[in-house]
This record gives sequence, C-alpha cells and structure tokens, in this order.
Amino acid sequence: GTSEPISKIYDNIYNIKSEELSDTSIAFIRARTADPLSSFGDFIAISDIVNEETAKLIKREVSDGIIALNYTDKALDILKTKKSGSYIIIKGDKNILDNIKDKIEYRELNGIGLSQKINSEKTNDTYFMNIPTKNKNITELIKRDLIIANTTLKYTPSNSIVYAKDGQVIGVGAGQQNRVDCVKLAGAKAKKWLLSTHPKTIKMINALKPNIKRQSKVNIRMQFLENDFTNIEYANWTANFNEVYLELSDESRHINKTESSEFINNMNVSMASDAFFPFRDNIDKCSQYGVKYILQPGGSIRDNDIIKACDDYGILMCISGVRVFTH
Repeated sequence: GTSEPISKIYDNIYNIKSEELSDTSIAFIRARTADPLSSFGDFIAISDIVNEETAKLIKREVSDGIIALNYTDKALDILKTKKSGSYIIIKGDKNILDNIKDKIEYRELNGIGLSQKINSEKTNDTYFMNIPTKNKNITELIKRDLIIANTTLKYTPSNSIVYAKDGQVIGVGAGQQNRVDCVKLAGAKAKKWLLSTHPKTIKMINALKPNIKRQSKVNIRMQFLENDFTNIEYANWTANFNEVYLELSDESRHINKTESSEFINNMNVSMASDAFFPFRDNIDKCSQYGVKYILQPGGSIRDNDIIKACDDYGILMCISGVRVFTH
C-alpha cells in the first residue's frame, strides 16, 4: 500500500484515527486491509523505518514477524513484547541484491536444480506507452494503481490477477488453473472491499453491540458482505447487534444485487494480469467489479478481441509487453 491519506469513512471500519496516522502507518493499514480475512498470522515487510505509532498498530494484530529497514528505539521496545518476546524482528537491507553473485536465484524441483536471473524489473512509464483501446485518458493516479497491482503480481503465484484502488491492493486472485477464475476470485475480494463503505455496511457496523473484539468485527463484516449464511450462522451473526437493528427486515438490512451493482459501477477500479487474456470473458467478468483500467502484457492471438471487449465497456487498457508470470 501507499501512504495516500485514508478517508475518515474508514475510521470505524478499520478502528483507526485516520487524521493521526503517519505515512508508514498509513501504508501498513492499507496493506493489512487489502485482504482483512487473510491478514491473520502474517509476516510484515516495511520499506521504511518503523516508528512507535506503527509498532502500536502492529502489536494489536496476530502476526509472526516483521522485516523493515530500521526501527526507532520505542518501536523496537514495543515489538519485542509481542508473542511473549518471541516475535521475529529483522532489519533488512534494500541493497541486498547488490551482494548476490551474478544476480542468479535457484529453485529445487524433484531433485532438479533450476536457476534464473532475479526478477528486478520495475513497472515504469514504458508500460503505459501502448494503449490500443479507444479510452486513452490515463492519469498519474491511474498509473499509480496499475503499478501497485502489477508489482504485486511479481510476488504472486500464477495464474494471477490483482485489483487496486486509491493507492492499495483490494483483491488478489492467485494460483488458479485458468485466468477467468483469477478474475472472479480477485473480483469477489475487491467487491467486498468496495462495499465496505456502502451505507448499509456502515449502518450494520454502527449497530454492533459494544465490546466486540476487532477481529470479530472483521469476520462479522465479511459475513455481511458475502450474505451466504446457513440458518445457524445467521442466528449467531444476528446475536452481535442491538435490538433496533434486529427489528429491520432482512431486505432493508442487506445489500441486494441491484444496489451492489450500482454502487460498484462508479468505483473506477484498476486491474493487472500477469499474462495475456486468452478470451474476452475475462473482460466481461472484471467489468462487473468496477474495473475501468487494465494493465496486461498482451501477446495473445485474440488480443484484438480483448481490445474490442474493453471498448465495449469503455475500459482503458495498456499492453506492456512484459510478463510477470511467477511459478
């Protein structure tokens, strides 16, 4: 995530005070909330100095360790108390690649050693020079989100799709056997992130009983956004709310399909793919999740079909010519 300021609307959702956050803290919150259900028992990487405020945010999370460029003394003291002193704290070196001989990395597969050059490729302005779609109105903010999405792909097992918005990743679909399943998987996660600020979601959060733990609030929110309950699950879920909220009908509580589509359609989401799109169904599907900007390497025999599909939905698409396919 970037250090772009977080809107105050997320204060109650993320349990933060957005106006008091430092740049490092903002980047951490953005990364942590990209996939709130999966961000549980993680290993944190921060390309900056961890300050006291960020350390306090980290301390409240379930996490196994951290690597960062450095730590203030107060931050280090806070992190040392996590997991009864067994929290892994590593000081990294951003110039580590300079010390690796010949820039070669190795993998072992069934007793066979494989070697390749380290992928030090960075997404830059050259990735946005080829825009074959009718919509060519690319801005620096669009580039920022496409760069974030494409950079994430470098470290995500293929096949992989990443959605981004407002300076952070909001959905990752990885390791699928076909690309359209990646689009759907990442899209479902992005949809929940986008609907987190829907008026009905905000109303639901504000109706929670006091003293519910923060991670439980995350789970309650995800259940609400998925709206796919068994009878027992629904009974347990409704037990978390005040009586006024429970008096509302299911229809007035939950977000229906039309409300969801209308809310998401104007979100202007960015999406990146680690390899070309083989069929236009990828574009048809991603359009349902508010995608308006795409970065992909191209190279398919059906590239013209993909371009036409983007034009059908008014989507801007950049063809980089560079795959970030990770096995």
